[in-house]
Amino acid sequence: MNKFSIKTKIYFGEGSLSRLSELNYKKVMVITDPFMVKSGTIKKITEQLEKGSVEYIVFDEIVPDPPIETVVVGVNKMMEFKPEAIVALGGGSAIDAAKAIKEFALKITKTDDVYFIAIPTTSGTGSEVTSFSVITDKEKNIKYPLVSDSLLPNEAILDPELVKTVPNFITADTGMDVLTHSLEAYVSTKSNDFTDALAEKSIKLVSDYLLRAYKDGNNTEAREKMHSASCLAGMAFNEASLGLNHGIAHGIGGKLHIAHGRTNSILLPHIVEYNADLTGYTNCEYSNAAIRYANVAKILDLPCSNVRTGVKSLINWIVKLQKEMNMPRTLKECGKDINEINNSIDAIAESALVDGCTITNPRVPNKNEIIKILNIISN
Repeated sequence: MNKFSIKTKIYFGEGSLSRLSELNYKKVMVITDPFMVKSGTIKKITEQLEKGSVEYIVFDEIVPDPPIETVVVGVNKMMEFKPEAIVALGGGSAIDAAKAIKEFALKITKTDDVYFIAIPTTSGTGSEVTSFSVITDKEKNIKYPLVSDSLLPNEAILDPELVKTVPNFITADTGMDVLTHSLEAYVSTKSNDFTDALAEKSIKLVSDYLLRAYKDGNNTEAREKMHSASCLAGMAFNEASLGLNHGIAHGIGGKLHIAHGRTNSILLPHIVEYNADLTGYTNCEYSNAAIRYANVAKILDLPCSNVRTGVKSLINWIVKLQKEMNMPRTLKECGKDINEINNSIDAIAESALVDGCTITNPRVPNKNEIIKILNIISN
């Protein structure tokens, strides 16, 4: 027997931040990063809380790839303030940190659950609807994934107003992260009819709106649709999990500190090619992953006279999208020294083999195959 469930209530569209003025909680802890405060974005949150006469504090010490030390500080702040609800504002790092802070604080105090609202300011991670959180050990250069249904936010607010000022290069990185989430969930060994529907819709929205959002950040429709695409992809991979793309990307992020979405983008065409495994197959013997990739090509109205053509079309479309958004396609193009890359390859490959995401990849990799992929994307 299988199960599919969605815990998180989703408020979306223009003006959805007004939901915060309707809360029945009187003490709220807002968890965010310094930029949200410096840019004044935090006021869009606090103004709504003030309308509802809510007492609040702002913890704004979250940094990218949140380290364990920051989580500990946040836990102490939460235990001191004793909020009835938490509002996480920011990208994946802020939401992931908030998840960890809430989880550890409640375990330490052994108190009842605290209501959790996630408000993403990028359209990429889908963290607002997932039971995953990634915390970093800076000293060891290791990322630790936390996985528990208790990490799932109770609500997500997707207001396109919050992403209009996102720079185009971040729009590109996060948009390709969405595409990676959807494609990996679609070919995952845990995929099902429900996750397929979510992934397919997300992929189509990326196809229709990512470039529009990249070229014109003030395009409200494009921003809203990419917010939806990110959330749909999050719901898909929360149930179906991911694959080797993320398994390798986590290792690269820990060792080379390249933005997660950008790393996923660099890997994506090569992982599609690896998973499809077209070498040696006849027209009647394609892998299930290859057949599914070809189906994506059909959804996107790409050339697909047969499975092989469909897979190649999908790969070419991904590369074309990268080029149109001026994205790096190798680790060296991200400004990394080739010696540093080469010295990290073995460790990255080892970590990818044991990464939780790799387990549901449609093709079981070995270390040499991962090293080959890493060598291809190095320079």
